[in-house]
Amino acid sequence: MSSFKPSVAAAIVVANMIGTGVFTSLGFQLIEIQSAPVLLALWAVGGLSALCGAMCYAELGAALPRSGGEYNFLGQIYHPMAGFISGWVSATVGFAAPTALAAMTFGSYLSAVFPALSAVWLATGLILVLTLAHCTSHKGSGGTQRWLTLLKIVLILGFAGAALLSNNSGQMTTFTPVDGDGALLFSGAFAVSLIYVNYAYSGWNAATYITGELENPERNLPRVLIASTALVCVSYLLLNYVFLSVAPMDAMIGKVEVGYVAATYAFGDVGATVMGILLALLLVSTVSAMILAGPRVLQSIGEDFPVFRHLSGVNRDGIPALAVCVQAGVALVFLWSASFDRILVFSGATMALNTFFTVAGVFVLRARRRDIPRPFRIRLYPLPPLIFLAITGWTLVYIVLQRPVEAMISLGIIASGALFYAASRRAGKYAAKPGHPAVPTAPNDARLGN
Repeated sequence: MSSFKPSVAAAIVVANMIGTGVFTSLGFQLIEIQSAPVLLALWAVGGLSALCGAMCYAELGAALPRSGGEYNFLGQIYHPMAGFISGWVSATVGFAAPTALAAMTFGSYLSAVFPALSAVWLATGLILVLTLAHCTSHKGSGGTQRWLTLLKIVLILGFAGAALLSNNSGQMTTFTPVDGDGALLFSGAFAVSLIYVNYAYSGWNAATYITGELENPERNLPRVLIASTALVCVSYLLLNYVFLSVAPMDAMIGKVEVGYVAATYAFGDVGATVMGILLALLLVSTVSAMILAGPRVLQSIGEDFPVFRHLSGVNRDGIPALAVCVQAGVALVFLWSASFDRILVFSGATMALNTFFTVAGVFVLRARRRDIPRPFRIRLYPLPPLIFLAITGWTLVYIVLQRPVEAMISLGIIASGALFYAASRRAGKYAAKPGHPAVPTAPNDARLGN
């Protein structure tokens, strides 16, 4: 059976991370923070958190090398119910919701450039076309992702270089700290803005969802996670430096389309059109990566729960085609029924909670299972997991305080997963713990004994 090369896994991580967040959230951050060095520090802190999280997932993924991401980790570290709830969250929110968000943004930018086109139907068409591409083979699926992600990086670098060279706005943003910047770093405004930044960085864990299909995961997974996350961190800092350099802060405050604003100041009247097409092309890779990685969670659930056994089925090349189609269907439901803002906030909160307990699992696994081979160990342990937990916990507190409705929706999704798990147990549908599937899987899927 063929498998994904490390370059494909890296493409999945990069494409999952670079999506709507970095091109939409600066305007909201500027409402409370009008300091360029503090804003860049905000993105650096988000990058530090993501990098620490990637290091933790690298250790967990190398020690527990099976596809499924948090579903695999939490089910083996804590309890099968924790794994099921995590898989439930990933299937309903973790991938389907961001897929819908990215597709919505794709449709919105293209329809702004070509008003005769429907944003909803553009988004729907994108999801359907990419679903078909990822239902074929590893070669077709991986090749599609690798080329789309390469295009994304080239476009980002091209936009950044052209904007800086073509900037005639006379904008003179200062990037040296001034009095009061230190206080802003520890303010509530900084914490609230970090919610949007962390959402923009979400996706650094994407490669763990295809661990079982990755060549030599014990060796390659840590390299993929850490290198890809570092690359995205540098890209985010570069993009925000460009936005702040070419456009006045006043022009971007409260605006979703900060890329449009920056392009207009850098290139003139044609800037908005250029940026619209550019962003649309970038988001194709994002939607593609999520449609590729997310169904592996459904596949793992199908392996472990007989009631979902059909989701574990694969085609001749090992692709879980039915799971890919189901994931796309859930994304389409979000696309057709929910608002952009609400999806962003409650999905961000739910995913943050998922990763919080997964990173905490590094401590639990080290304490409970000292005998497990660990091909990769976190450098400077325990600092990286502690840094991640502190930053993520801070943002979760502010989500509860600032957006209680979305926080309740997030808790409702988690509770529904727990209820469904309990109902499955009572009905006698449950057959094995995550990590011990009832349906045999690929030979390269490692297992952890009782």
